[in-house]
Parts: sequence; C-alpha cells; structure tokens
Amino acid sequence: MPLDSSVLGLPGFEIESAENLDPVLLRVKYTGEVSCPHCSGKVLRVKDRWTRELRHASFGNRACRLVVEARKFHCRTCGRYFNQRFPGIGPWRRSTEPYRRQIFLQHHQGVPQRTLALQERLGSATVERWYRELLELKSHERWDAACPRILGIDEHFFTKKKGFATTLCDLERRRVFDVILGRSEKALEDDFNRLVDKGNVRVVCMDLSGPYRALVRKHFPKALIVADRFHVIRLVNHHFLAAWGQLDPKGRANRGLLSLVRRHSDRLDSDQQVRLREYLKAHPGFEAIYDFKQRLTRLLRIKHRTARQCRRLIPVFLSYVQQLRSSPMPSLASLGQTMDSWKEEIVRMWRFTRNNGITEGFHTKMEMISRRAFGFRNFENYRLRVKVLCG
Repeated sequence: MPLDSSVLGLPGFEIESAENLDPVLLRVKYTGEVSCPHCSGKVLRVKDRWTRELRHASFGNRACRLVVEARKFHCRTCGRYFNQRFPGIGPWRRSTEPYRRQIFLQHHQGVPQRTLALQERLGSATVERWYRELLELKSHERWDAACPRILGIDEHFFTKKKGFATTLCDLERRRVFDVILGRSEKALEDDFNRLVDKGNVRVVCMDLSGPYRALVRKHFPKALIVADRFHVIRLVNHHFLAAWGQLDPKGRANRGLLSLVRRHSDRLDSDQQVRLREYLKAHPGFEAIYDFKQRLTRLLRIKHRTARQCRRLIPVFLSYVQQLRSSPMPSLASLGQTMDSWKEEIVRMWRFTRNNGITEGFHTKMEMISRRAFGFRNFENYRLRVKVLCG
C-alpha cells in the first residue's frame, strides 16, 4: 500500500500539501480508477468540479480536515450523469469513515456522548447515530442466523417498565445468540417463529420454567431438554428452608445458622459441623429433613456419568421424589410434585456437561452494558449492543 494511503487510512489518495497545525488541513487527490456506477463504463467526460472539506481521524491530539476535488461525470456508454464517489467517504457526508470509527471507539470505551459532542463540535444525536450505524455494521458482519447446536435459555431483568427479557445463548461457542423481550410463551412466540434452522438444535439447557419448556417442545422437536443444575439445587434449598421455617421460625431467622444450613456439608469445616450438629440434635425433626436434603443434593451434583451409571442412579432419584410427594409438609410435597414433572430433564444433568453458567456470566456483562449506558429505554438499542458485544 502507498505511504499516503497508509497515513490517511483511505485507499487511492495522495497527499498534495499540508497546512495549519490545529486543525491540520490536508489537500489530497484521488488517483484511483473511476467508473460509471450504473453500467461500469470507463469512457467518461468531466462536466463539473467542486471541492469537499471533510472531517478526518485526528493526528494525535490535533484535529484533521481533508480537502479533495470531486467531479461530476457524463458516461458516454449509458448516457447518464453521476457524481464521483470515493472509497471510505459516503455520498453527501462531511466526514470520512476513519473519523466515524474514531468517534465510535471513543464512545465505546466510555467517553460520554455529551463530552464527545463538545470536544468535536458535534451533536449528541450525531454521536448516537454514528455509534448505532457501526454497531449494526458489526452485527451484520458477525451474526450467524442459524440456530446453535447447544442452546441455553434463561431470563434476566431489563427495566421496571418492560420487565424481563429472555437470553438465547450458544453454549458450544460461548456467545449470545439473541435477546428477546419478555419471558411468557405468548411474548416469545413470534420471535421463535422467525428463528432459522431450528432442526440444528440438539440440546437445550434451561431452568424449571413451564413456558420455556412448552416453547422448546414446539419449536425444537429434535432437541433434548436438560435442567440447569444451579436452578434445580436452588429450588431444593428454597423449599427445604421453607420447611425449616415451619418447624423452627426462630432458628430460621438466625443468619449464622442459615449460612450453615444452606451450604453443602462437605464444604463446612470441623467447627462449623460441630455447631450445626449441636443445633440439629436439639431439633430432631429438622435433623431428618436436613440429612435428606444433603443426600438429595449430593445426588443432583453428580456429573459426567455414562448411560449405564445413570440407569443405576435413576431408581434412587425416583425414590427420593416419591418420599417428597408423600411428605405431610406442603413445601416438601410441592417440591416433590415439581421434581416429578421435571424428572426426565433433571436426570439428564448426569449425562450432559453443559449448563447455564455461561449464560449467567453474560447476564453480568449485560448488566454492565446497561449501567455504562445509564439504562435503556429502547429495547432494540439494548439488543443490538448485546449482540455485538456478547455475540
């Protein structure tokens, strides 16, 4: 590439002269080929000339302007007239693409719109429009419309006014596939109808959500649903803590005991185990419930098992579910009913290693995107940024 093109970042231009210090005024000349945009003809006649002054990417801390001569041509092949077009400079624009990318990067790295507008003598709306245009360009460059083979589905909070949004994550490639406003079956139906190549999906990891399961069964008939281990164990803890509150409300309100009961027994040190056992001996009714919960969670935490090993574990799991369903405590009976309706999806956790931890990590990044923008009122703007920055 010629030296002038490397300096300017625009192909086909030569620098004729440089004037001033701030802003730097560069007079340039376009030396590339010109052809008719209608017929690609090269037999042209010059009909008019004028100069265009354009904002260009800064040299260090100094602003830069380009002055280039533009021409109006008459094509003798097709007989049409057209104005000369330059690579890296859009028609009717007063700035070059390198300058727009500079504004995009500064705003993307955290410089507020108002600061950029005052610094570059632009409008805040102009900064937002340029930023959105380049986001859309990057979205079209990166986006693959085909559904992923391993899909993760989870919800996250968007705004108080619009409620929750649903994240579709490609767990195999570790990137966000799409973000859809809403979490009900009715709100998501139209967006799921527009998905392409649904037959590609083989595994869907999700929490114990009825609407999500109904959508997956309808739109991804070839996919196996796998319950997310984190959400299953969290549900177990929630119902057992509710049962504890029914047996001993004062003990349930003790934050120190609450911390010990919620944790897995193998993650307690010796002093913590002694303290917890002293409390359980004083409350034998809850001791039986606690030991049952530890056995159940220990079973749910098993990973990387073969099909033969899973067949041995399934009867144990079903016996635990039956004991929960026959429990006289409403919270435990409700847990047993839920686990019974999701038993196939839960036992698949032992075979499949993927989980929605990747999706939860992207939710943290989405929250940071929203904080940096001081919130979003337009969901499409939020969706576009998430697809580019997390996709």
